[in-house]
Amino acid sequence: MKANPYLPVKAQIESVTQETFSDLDIKTYRIALEMDFEAGQFVELSVPGVGEAPFGFASSPREKGFIELTIKRTGVLTDAVHALGAGDYVWVRGPFGKPFPINEIQGREILIVAGGLGLAPLRPLLGYEYGKVNMLIAARGEKDFLYKYEYGKWASRKNTAITQTIDREEQGWNGMTGYPHELLDKIPFDRQAVTAVLCGPPVMIKAVANRLQEMGVLPERILTTLEMRMTCGIGKCGKCNIGHEYICVDGPVYSLAELAALPDEY
Repeated sequence: MKANPYLPVKAQIESVTQETFSDLDIKTYRIALEMDFEAGQFVELSVPGVGEAPFGFASSPREKGFIELTIKRTGVLTDAVHALGAGDYVWVRGPFGKPFPINEIQGREILIVAGGLGLAPLRPLLGYEYGKVNMLIAARGEKDFLYKYEYGKWASRKNTAITQTIDREEQGWNGMTGYPHELLDKIPFDRQAVTAVLCGPPVMIKAVANRLQEMGVLPERILTTLEMRMTCGIGKCGKCNIGHEYICVDGPVYSLAELAALPDEY
């Protein structure tokens, strides 16, 4: 990428995958772009004449020649992005932000807890090897799960288990029902050795983090990402400022212990 962090580059969309099949409209965009990044980082994506917004990487850093971004249609910019298809162009700048501490957690036991779109920035973690992996994936309903076409591949890996849950009972659903923090007791993990990685709605993150601490998981071993707080990506607009931290520069990845040192506004 260019050295000037303000200047985006033009990149072509290779393919678009429709992820959800409900009133939630979420698509994954594969963009032809050679970029070195790390799991947990993000880019700024723009459509000329419309706007710009940050999106976390949804593909593995080990996959070269492209990046993937998973985008929910929520407003003016995302409406414009969702109107694009393969062969169209977007503008990208980055990568930005502090990544997950891959060197620290590779080879260890990890617990991934993802709610809805929160699975997107955690998906790059699955490009690495761990001692044991438990995934608790939550969605509002069966039609809202992301990357269902990859669950079989993920579950086929050694010492990997995937549990899916939806908020409420649905006709034809045979999986678990309930919110993630209510189901942690049913997931077999080592409470003293596990590293938990969480992403989803803020209320889910806080509930799961609180429950994990009650179960004896140290706050230093509970990681999350504060992607929703960011705007410019380089710490200039001030919108992501929390105390002395700028989430887009000092984050978006934090441990619960690091968050405990911040003002309560996060």
